[in-house]
Amino acid sequence: MLNIGDYAQHQITGQIGQVIGYGHQILHGVYLTTLKVQANNLQGVENQKKFIEDVYSAWIIADPTQGDMALQA
Repeated sequence: MLNIGDYAQHQITGQIGQVIGYGHQILHGVYLTTLKVQANNLQGVENQKKFIEDVYSAWIIADPTQGDMALQA
């Protein structure tokens, strides 16, 4: 389970960021939990923050120090 403060990677876009909250979405009468993530690996974007929200199942836990996607503090 991903918790607030964990790093998550979106399985479709590959974006990595830190989980900052939870939300919900109702789709076809089904209540789905979402994750709100502050993206960290944006190329060419400085001094801007990007937030991504998608269903929980679209995210996997990420290692922010691994490979080319290393995040800067």
